[in-house]
Formats: sequence, structure tokens, C-alpha cells
Amino acid sequence: MKYLSHAMFTKKFIKPLGFSFAFCVYFFAAHVAEAQSKKPNIIFILTDDQRADAMGYAGNKIIKTPEMDKLASQGIYFKNAFVTTPICAASRASILTGLYERTHLYTFQQGNLKQGYADNSYPVLLKKAGYYTGFFGKFGVEYPLFKSMFDEGENYDRNTKYKDYRGYFYKTLGKDSVHLTRYTAQKAMDFISNAPDDKPFCLSLSFSAPHAHDPAVDQYFWQPEVDSLYKDVVIPPPIMGSDADFMAQPAYVRNGENHTRWLWRFDTPEKYQKSVKGYYRMISGIDLEIGKIRRLLAEKGLDKNTIIIFLGDNGYFLGERQLADKWLMYDRSLRVPMMIYDPRNPKHRVIEDEVLNIDIAPTIFGFAGVGQPSSWQGINLSGYTKAASPAKSRVEFLCEHLWKVDIIAASEGFRTKKWKYFRYRDDVAHEELYDLSKDPLEKNNLINNPKYKSVALSMRQKMQKKITDLEKSRLPN
Repeated sequence: MKYLSHAMFTKKFIKPLGFSFAFCVYFFAAHVAEAQSKKPNIIFILTDDQRADAMGYAGNKIIKTPEMDKLASQGIYFKNAFVTTPICAASRASILTGLYERTHLYTFQQGNLKQGYADNSYPVLLKKAGYYTGFFGKFGVEYPLFKSMFDEGENYDRNTKYKDYRGYFYKTLGKDSVHLTRYTAQKAMDFISNAPDDKPFCLSLSFSAPHAHDPAVDQYFWQPEVDSLYKDVVIPPPIMGSDADFMAQPAYVRNGENHTRWLWRFDTPEKYQKSVKGYYRMISGIDLEIGKIRRLLAEKGLDKNTIIIFLGDNGYFLGERQLADKWLMYDRSLRVPMMIYDPRNPKHRVIEDEVLNIDIAPTIFGFAGVGQPSSWQGINLSGYTKAASPAKSRVEFLCEHLWKVDIIAASEGFRTKKWKYFRYRDDVAHEELYDLSKDPLEKNNLINNPKYKSVALSMRQKMQKKITDLEKSRLPN
């Protein structure tokens, strides 16, 4: 077959057809160029209480998460992702604002998020920058002007007036009551289908799952499609679940909500098997819906220009130290799954650098090509999709849980790549220090070992300096 050069093609075909055909060819080429340079759509997916290893790609040989695994294997997988505050309210405020809790001071029972922080949140500023914005699911932050933050939005969570499965099955699609995970995914799919063609969109999805439904005797509820999963599996017992590991905790932790919820879910082998399988099924349910969303993007021709960012809002104890839930400064409570998939730069990487929940807002802005406020404290991670390593310089961060409530001890800590130091705010005499390089399970507390006295002193000083700097960054009252 004889191939024609560009000049020969123009002479033989375009010129005889005249200006109109040439114009069409030019217009098509220009349209393709514009599409390639068009700002990307962004979908941010947040799960509630999904710990870092509750995903197949993270090395979990039991849980079935093919869609999450695909995001990780096709894109950027962050092996060391953490939240700065391991509780939903404060963590979500940090995600919205790009700020540590010590600065924004939002958590449970503290009133509304301050207007100044809301005004500087990623959804408000991105909407002003021309993105079409949506939010569906658990917002988790008290703010009376929620609807004004997004072009489309619905804020809902588990319904705690129901003490059974209805806490997760009270929303309807058509005439059918459906699980909140299914409802949230359908709202996302409707948003994608109806989003305007002349603007890029940013869609934030916040699944309530796999959060336990605390008022119910049975704690975990899932979609019927995943009923059969894990029935013939025996879940291994938790690491560090012994009486000795439990008794190593101070009395206010042993008598606190972490152990109370362990009694609800994990205190017998039968309850442990039932609860962990239920927890896994809820995560598999989210995974199922992510697959539907991605298939819709492909059907709409949007998959090549839609970035997906995935994060858990905090870690989770599944019986370790005879504890449940989160709140504490151990890595089980702080570590979360995180992935970024950018179809425009699909090279896979596994990142060892420490990344944080406060990095989400700057990263969204990095992908959107929007300048971020100078007050934000996180790092723009978008460069990881282009072979850069923007968080490589992060060598330490503050971790904290400032909510003052009797059943959960407030705490504060400081983490470097090698060391973890923390203390309880109402009992500063109780301190814990771990060499993470030798003791990643945080089993051997070195605080009373004279050999590490200087390390403890240095960590205290670094933590206090960070706290002071963050407090200076607060908005005036």
C-alpha cells in the first residue's frame, strides 16, 4: 500500500474539496488539542474507618477489593499515608481546609466550623475557580451553609434513630430501600451523567461504610450483593490482642470507649469472626460501587480526563490491644489507604514518603491548576503522577486528638520516620516512645529507658515547637 505525505494528502484530497472540508479538518484538530489541554475532572472518594491494610493491594490476602486494587496498581499507591487526627469530624475538617486540627480546632461538640476556614476550604474556592462541584454522603462537619459550598450536594449519614439494619437502609432509589453505599454511588453516577459539558467537575464522595452502626446489636451491615463473601474464611486473630497488651494501657484507656467497643464486637472468637467479616463485606460493597462509577466514566468518554483520589478518614483497631475504633496515637489508628489515579499520566508508582490528610486540598488544587491559599499546611501531591516526589522533604508531623470527652482520652504526639512519641493531655506523666524502624507494631515502650532520654527530650521539644507554630496560624476569635 502506498502511503501519502501530509503535503500529497492535502493536494490530492483537501484542495479539490475546497475550503469547507479543510476547515472541518482544522476544526477537528483544534478540538482534539483543546480536549487534551482541558482541565481534568476530579473525583475524591473518602471511606469511613477503613484502615490501611483493609485492601488487597496492601497485602491483605482475605479481603476482596479488585477496584481499589486497580486504582492502586494503575496509579500512585501511598504506602505511608496518615491522618493527623484519627477521628472523623476533625479529620474531615482537615481534609476540607488543608489544616491541622491544632489550627482549625474543629471536632465534636465545638460548634460549627469557623466561617473563615469554610471560606478557604477546597470546595468553596474550587467552585469560585470555575469547577462544577458536588458532594454526596457523610460531610461530618457542622456547617450551616453546607449547600452553598457545592453546586449540587446532599449531606447524610447512618440514621441512628434505627437500632438495626435500617440505620444503613433508610434511603430509597425509586421505591426500593437501598444501602447507603449504593445510594451514594447512584447519586455520584447521576451527577456525572448530568454535569455540564462546559465546565470540569469536582465530585466529593463520602461513604459512611465501613463504619459500624453503633446503636445496633449487629454492628456491620452491607449490600446483599456481597453476602456470600468470606463465609468459608477463618480470619486470623489480631496481632497483639493478649491480656498483657491490654494491661499495658493506662487505666483510662482500658476503661474507655476503645475497650467498650471491643466488648461489643470482638471479645469472643465468634463475635470477632462475624464482625471482621462484616467490616470486610462493607468495604467490598464500596469496591463494587467504585467499579460501577468507573464503567460509567468510560461509557461517557470521561475516563481519560478524570482523576480519582482515594483516602480513608482514619485508621481502625480490629481487636489489637483488645481495642476497637480509632482515636489513639498508635499507627493502627493513624494509617489509612491512599491512592491517586491520573489517566493522563498512568505510570504506576509505590510511594514510601509520608503523606497526610491535610495534603488532599492542595493536591486537588494542583491537579485543577488553581493556586492554593498560603495558609494551607499540606503539600500538593499531584507531582507524583509526573515522576516528582513533592513530599520527600517531609520528615515529621504532629498527630493529635483534642476532643475533651470522658470516655476517650485526648492525646498528642509527634512522628518521624524512625520515632513515635505521644502523651495523654490530662496525664502528661504517661508518655510512650517507640523506635518504629525496629518496632513497627509499637510494642516496646522505650520512654523509661535511660538510653533514649535524649530522644524523648528532642521529640517533646519538636512537638511543642510544632504546636506553637500551628497555634499561631489560627484565625482570630
